[in-house]
Amino acid sequence: MAKRDYYEVLGVTKSASADEIKKAYRKLAIQFHPDKNPDNPEAEDKFKEAAEAYEVLSNPEKKQRYDQFGHQGVGGAGGFGGGGMNMDDIFSQFGDIFGGGGGGGFGSFFGGGGGGRRTKKGTNLRVKMKLTLAEIANGVEKKIKVKRHLIADGVTFKSCSACQGSGQVKKVVNTMLGQMVSASTCGVCGGSGQIVDKKPADADARGLVVKEEVISINIPGGVAEGMQLSMSGKGNEIPGGIAGDLLIVIEEIEDKVLQRDGNNVIYDLYVSFVDAALGASIEVPTIEGKVKIKIEQGTQSGKMLRLKGKGIKDINGYTKGDQLIMVNVWTPTHLSKDEKEALEGLRYSDNFKPDPGNSEKSFFDKMKEFF
Repeated sequence: MAKRDYYEVLGVTKSASADEIKKAYRKLAIQFHPDKNPDNPEAEDKFKEAAEAYEVLSNPEKKQRYDQFGHQGVGGAGGFGGGGMNMDDIFSQFGDIFGGGGGGGFGSFFGGGGGGRRTKKGTNLRVKMKLTLAEIANGVEKKIKVKRHLIADGVTFKSCSACQGSGQVKKVVNTMLGQMVSASTCGVCGGSGQIVDKKPADADARGLVVKEEVISINIPGGVAEGMQLSMSGKGNEIPGGIAGDLLIVIEEIEDKVLQRDGNNVIYDLYVSFVDAALGASIEVPTIEGKVKIKIEQGTQSGKMLRLKGKGIKDINGYTKGDQLIMVNVWTPTHLSKDEKEALEGLRYSDNFKPDPGNSEKSFFDKMKEFF
């Protein structure tokens, strides 16, 4: 099933301010919150959908990528990003919308049993992924080695005695208005509510070990320099919480032959004066390999040819760019005596006098036509 537009999900326009987006999300989250709709899978799906939309539209960088590239730009259609959010993700990241500071904020807002500690999230990992033009064109599967903090095999935890497993330490203060209760994150367990009971020798004080994992990443076609993809749960783990994310930053390897221009690729073709005048069949490189093209008799320098569909796949997966070939007629810089004499004999021929006329388009007209 196709994803709905994030603006449509929240019921706002693209020009909506950050406050308007926040208010729209809060309204939907209240309407479809699980505490208010127990045992209602449809309401839970709408709750997750609204949270995913808010995650993107509330982040200026993600919002800009979404406006430009759609769901693929923020990973919403390829196993990346918000599409993998679970309820813990939502409660841990968006609880402050309700002033509750986390999962407890949701529960206390509705008077339900949520009032637990905020779910903690492990730190994110960031890697750079260098891709060739061919890999970018149609997408590629890459395998990379990543060192992650993981909960060690055999480690056991017990409830933190300092906070009684709540993750928070409450303090009662007497004021002129009466007693007030303040809560702060437990300094012993860091808010997880758990401390290490038993651990293997190679684990640290938190029960974590560093392991190298091979992770397979499906890169969608059409990604661009600087674009960031996210794999949920592939970052560092944390006791009593959820794993962070793996962030993949795209770097383009400059191609020595083809130049990228959006979803199109451009190739500078140099032909001899003879081939341009008489016509020829010439082999040119493309992303998918070499193809032969026909140079018409009398082709002028600056003429642009188009190879339909030989460019880069659109990030949204709907269309594919073209390859544009710029024809440059090569003028020899060194001539032999016989070559000079042959050309001198043609210098005053009417056929060799420039005569563009009205049918020959200017450079700017050609650019308008192709772009």
